Amino acid sequence: MSAAVSRRQVLRRTLPALGLIILGVLTGGCSTAPAVVGDEPEEPVFSADRLIRPDVQQFDEMDDPFMAFNKTMYRFNYRVDKYVLLPLVIGYYKVTPSFFRAGVHNFFTNFFNIRTIYNSLLQGSGRKTLHTTGRFAVNTTIGLLGLFDPATPMGIPQHREDFGQTLGKWGVGAGPYLVLPLLGPSSVRDGIGTGVDWYVTTQIRDAILDPDRTMQIIWSLLYAIDTRAHVKFLYYGTGSPFEYSLVRTLYTEKRRLDIEK
Repeated sequence: MSAAVSRRQVLRRTLPALGLIILGVLTGGCSTAPAVVGDEPEEPVFSADRLIRPDVQQFDEMDDPFMAFNKTMYRFNYRVDKYVLLPLVIGYYKVTPSFFRAGVHNFFTNFFNIRTIYNSLLQGSGRKTLHTTGRFAVNTTIGLLGLFDPATPMGIPQHREDFGQTLGKWGVGAGPYLVLPLLGPSSVRDGIGTGVDWYVTTQIRDAILDPDRTMQIIWSLLYAIDTRAHVKFLYYGTGSPFEYSLVRTLYTEKRRLDIEK
């Protein structure tokens, strides 16, 4: 009991400092529009045609009954990304040293190993469960609550599983393609999976940390910024006038491979 109280006290003292960093990001980065985002970049961010198999169902042939809604959300997400998230990322990189950013990324990666652990169990994968439990145990203890990643140089594999993949393993079809506000490409099945994972991991976080409202906001902001910083995709960065269809095809194929692996 005393150890739990002590851990919560440390976190309560640490997170306000992180809040000051967030404030610095907000004041130092939002005024800077990212130069890499535009309507027609000179070069594509990735070569989409090399990632799509010839036999994959493509473009307008794919199941997309929510296309009008999806395209509206795609444009909405583009604007949020360009005018909010990417400026926050730029500000975050300006006001924080690299070791701090690495620690934040390691911490969230380690925490969300919990998601992989319970989904691996639900999928009946003992190998992934053991690997991920081992990573979580090593990085939480030796790695100081996940701020460092000694599990990787020790050769413990990293797996990423979510409840959408679990449903797929159970035989649940993906359903129609769906673009979620802020979260981006998904499907009906994966949207449900995202909601389940969010609820479960939030309950676990609150049970461990017992955060107040301020801590929850700081956690959410840091997680959003760190996540966006490690996503290499740029809206309207493929160099293709058919980007929406390309992204839809790539996402659908990637999720198929995620479930089959």
